[in-house]
Amino acid sequence: MSSATERSEFRLGWKTLLAGICGVCCGASPIPFNVIGFLFEPLNAEFGWGRGEISIGITIFGIVASFLAPFYGWMADRYGVRPVALFSLAAFGVCFGAFAFTPSSIWGFYALWLLLGLVGIGSTPVTFSRAVNMWFFRNRGLALGLLLLGTSLAALIVPRLAVWAIGDFGWRGMFLVIACLPLFVALPLGLLWFREPHDEERPPEIATSNGGQVAGMTLQQALRDRRFWLIFASIACIAFAYGGAHIHMPSIILDHGFTPELAATIMMIVGLGILSGRVITGLLLDRFWAGFVAFPLLCMPAAACFMLMGTATDFLLVGTAAFMLGFAAGAESDLIAYLAGRYFGMAHYGKIYGMLYLPFGLFSAISPTVYGFTRDGTGSYDPILMVASGLFVVGGTLLLFLGRYPERFPSADPEPSDAALEAA
Repeated sequence: MSSATERSEFRLGWKTLLAGICGVCCGASPIPFNVIGFLFEPLNAEFGWGRGEISIGITIFGIVASFLAPFYGWMADRYGVRPVALFSLAAFGVCFGAFAFTPSSIWGFYALWLLLGLVGIGSTPVTFSRAVNMWFFRNRGLALGLLLLGTSLAALIVPRLAVWAIGDFGWRGMFLVIACLPLFVALPLGLLWFREPHDEERPPEIATSNGGQVAGMTLQQALRDRRFWLIFASIACIAFAYGGAHIHMPSIILDHGFTPELAATIMMIVGLGILSGRVITGLLLDRFWAGFVAFPLLCMPAAACFMLMGTATDFLLVGTAAFMLGFAAGAESDLIAYLAGRYFGMAHYGKIYGMLYLPFGLFSAISPTVYGFTRDGTGSYDPILMVASGLFVVGGTLLLFLGRYPERFPSADPEPSDAALEAA
């Protein structure tokens, strides 16, 4: 066994992991979703836009980003994850700051969200998780959990920062303040430390015996595997159930009679739930089969949805529900990256993860608009919370049918044509 293998994976990869955590925290995955909930009232006051109309912006962003995720994953596979992730991080910061100049036309508002989706998806776990998966195998679950703590940190920091910035500088100034996070915090650290491992630094388990090549299925092979579609369907259910609940959580909390300051506090509780879900799920995945880990954790928020129904002003009740929803979100994001690597290997991880990120981003994007129009049309979030409760249970159940992890993968050959696969 080489000296690199004998050394701790964390000793070798901690710099990349830390840069990845910061990149995820300040990237396009958590930041837009943690600020838009605080924009409903000021945008309505200035432009007269409703919650549903405003939510369409985040839907446009999510749909565009989701369909581009496989493309960004392909670029990370082909050209390396470092240039793709860092370029996208810089572009995301610039475009997010441009919201300070939002015009009075809602179509201009939507155009800014479209641009954000075009450039921002490379600053998410689609890219950062590839590098971490390449550094870690024996501690992969924990490492991915720590990486995705970035979204938890964003949920802890960004809502309070947004409330403070809106109070002191207005909603336009808030965009400039938040844009400093990717541009002046995450980007410099990424330039310093974020990279993929050299061959001698890579865990031997992710390679084949054929010259140490990285092992794994091609995208075409993964698309023909029933496990891919079980994971895909599970992600779609959970993302639709949770995405709108998170975006509209400040509004849900206000409907319960709390102040904006208490709403920001409860959003911090969501962040603590996400943080706990990341770490605990990661530790469990390194020790137990993913289906047994996922089912109970993804069923927890079904109860939380019932707890959030109505308008009772009970801080303990609402805070507990918020924590449970956050915990489930932390578990789900861990699972996407972990299952992609364990069931399909690392040779074409970027493309496969990008395809699995598609339902996550797509249904997370559609969900806030459905939540918003439900609230506008009925005066309550209760109907959509009831639907979300059932989807959480369905999503957790699907992962029980995945079966054992593969013991070996094919070598990292180029993507074959359909005809070549059929001939084989």
